[in-house]
Amino acid sequence: MQGVHRSTKRLAPMKTGKSTAGDTKARILDATEKLFIEVGYEATSLRQVTSRAMVNLAAVNYHFGSKDIMMQAVLGRRLGPLNARRLALLDACEAHWPGHRIRCEHVMGALFVPALQMARNSAVGGPSFLRLLGRVHADTSPFIQSYLMEHCATVYKRFFDAFSRALPEQPRHELGWRLQFSLKALAGVLASDDISNLMSAFAQGRPLSDAHMLAQLTAMVMAALRVPAPGSEQRASLQSVFDLDDANEAMQRAQAQGRETAAAAAIAAANAVANADAGHRAEAAAAKPRQGARAARNEGTARAAIASVPVRAREPAVTFPSNPLDDWMRMRART
Repeated sequence: MQGVHRSTKRLAPMKTGKSTAGDTKARILDATEKLFIEVGYEATSLRQVTSRAMVNLAAVNYHFGSKDIMMQAVLGRRLGPLNARRLALLDACEAHWPGHRIRCEHVMGALFVPALQMARNSAVGGPSFLRLLGRVHADTSPFIQSYLMEHCATVYKRFFDAFSRALPEQPRHELGWRLQFSLKALAGVLASDDISNLMSAFAQGRPLSDAHMLAQLTAMVMAALRVPAPGSEQRASLQSVFDLDDANEAMQRAQAQGRETAAAAAIAAANAVANADAGHRAEAAAAKPRQGARAARNEGTARAAIASVPVRAREPAVTFPSNPLDDWMRMRART
């Protein structure tokens, strides 16, 4: 019998209404992006995406095939244009302020100005764009970290070299971990809010430009990059706090051991009292005179006899009051 041939070509999902394949794909990407911002990569599921995008699972499989490919498309459509704009602006800054004339603020501006501009434009980023960047850099899932290493390593190296020229007093290894720490802290702030709320928080009812807001955001980052390395006095001060904590822990352990010792002593005293009482009872039982074997047998026989008597036989006789006339006749006969 001739075998049934099964095609390996994926079937397109059935279209409904006037929705096109491009619209469906965009809805899926938008839904995935919003879920990723809200809950991160690991907690984003295909079931949630289909529910948010109002499509079936066949549509997701048709356009992407897997969750990883779908997430790569989400990140690629945002981070790709962003990194291109960042590198172009960094090139312009380095040309305008060559060599060590470039300042830390210039490099920080080249890193964040394109992100702010894209957040202002709904066609390429929109209001949630900064939150997306914050989530990307704060997400610890292996997939996101691998994607950043693969697609953003060149950009990171260019900006690290620029920061090194702007901060020649900092050793490269010191600058590296400071950048990682401070930029991740800033990413956490961006992931928790959107640009409108940030503007409102910084403005406090006053007009505030993007440059002013960026200065507010990056001030602490640049302070962390520029602060000198800690000296011996700072290390000694912190070491004294560690020593004080050790002393407090030792005192608490000693107090706890003292309480345990007191509790053990109380338990031992209670046990001694109980043992003494048990000894007294044993001595009293030993001092009690013993019955002879015959007396014990007689006592047992008497108890058995009493127990064998019928209940009615053991009941006391019932007496009735005497007749007064009979008593008078008996007394007269005696006289």
